[in-house]
Amino acid sequence: MKKSRSERHVSRPKVHGVIEGAGKVVQQQITDTLEKNYMPYAVSVILSRAIPEIDGFKPSHRKLLYTMYKMGLLGLTRTKSSNIVGQTMKLNPHGEAAIYDTMVRLSRGYEALLHPYVDSKGNFGKFYSRDMACAASRYTEAKLDPLCQELFRDIEKDTVDFVDNYDNTTKEPALFPVTFPSVLVNANTGIAVGMASSICSFNLAEVCRTAVACIRNHEHDIFSTLPAPDFPGGGEIIYDRQALEKIYRTGKGPVKVRARYSYDKDANCIDITQIPPTTTVEAIIEKTVELVKQSKIREISDIRDETGLAGLKITIDLKRGADPDRLMKKLFRMTPLEDSFSCNFNVLVNGAPRVMGIREILDEWTKFRISCVRRRTAFDLKNLQERLHMLKGLQAILLDIDKAIAIIRKTEEEADAVPNLMIG
Repeated sequence: MKKSRSERHVSRPKVHGVIEGAGKVVQQQITDTLEKNYMPYAVSVILSRAIPEIDGFKPSHRKLLYTMYKMGLLGLTRTKSSNIVGQTMKLNPHGEAAIYDTMVRLSRGYEALLHPYVDSKGNFGKFYSRDMACAASRYTEAKLDPLCQELFRDIEKDTVDFVDNYDNTTKEPALFPVTFPSVLVNANTGIAVGMASSICSFNLAEVCRTAVACIRNHEHDIFSTLPAPDFPGGGEIIYDRQALEKIYRTGKGPVKVRARYSYDKDANCIDITQIPPTTTVEAIIEKTVELVKQSKIREISDIRDETGLAGLKITIDLKRGADPDRLMKKLFRMTPLEDSFSCNFNVLVNGAPRVMGIREILDEWTKFRISCVRRRTAFDLKNLQERLHMLKGLQAILLDIDKAIAIIRKTEEEADAVPNLMIG
């Protein structure tokens, strides 16, 4: 027997919630919409995500490194990367993947930084290969590199401000009291809203010598101590004094970098061991294969990636009679084996983005460092004054020890002993 329609009907709970304004079209000036909705997002990306500050770090870098510092990873012991990621989530709520990607980029194994901050163990991938991905965080280990001692030196002495984390449960430093101009030591890139930052790396010793010389003499010739950038992947800089002068003065301009190669006469092949920092092994091979298929290059019989434990290596087998130097000139012109690093030295100074030249960056870092030293001195002075107060009290007691003993014996309550001694 068929059931009636009323019997087949299944009762559903009634929905009582109401979304206010749902379906309504509100007329609003486009300028008001941008100010209320878009501008806060743009400011947040600029100040809290994409642009590095004068200490050379973005907030994501700072949260990770400070967490590792508080975990005691500045010594000899490594810990699982997953443990570090979990602890960092107390400061960075953007998720496990974002935190681990930050750690990978700062690691020695990834080879993206001239002076890495994370001493890694395990497969952290390589920045010059998009196919060589890092292992999961549960398989790798890490600790802070000894260089990080200079990032956290005197951080406990009120050298920098501390701010609340995202849920107001703990504190984190607004900046690191770095003892060297780290903003110029390691490459840093970021894309914000309406602006970007792209800072190339320089040799640590040269940067420190330049900073000292500029402090002593503001008219110091920077080129005498800082001749050119120093990229982590190697390569040869095509030196253009005028282009570098513009970069040093304005903070903007391109630096041309060319791959390094050697010719193996016995095997009749070219071995490329260093490439520009703006490209990858796969991009170079793909472009070369495309040129061979288009018959624009006829001297190559095979190209392969022989990257291994010894490092990066692209091998190009030549046809009989091919001139290796002539072929490389073609490849430099037609492939990413020669590329430009576009500099844009955009740095946050006192909460405002500024594009600055080398001298201006060093001046701002010097001002920041002077502030750290003054705050450290004030902290030490305060502690010494408090200790001096105690020592003066001890001196007064020792000079008249019999009177002090008599006061203590006459005091009925233990809590009143110190006030009675102070009264005398």
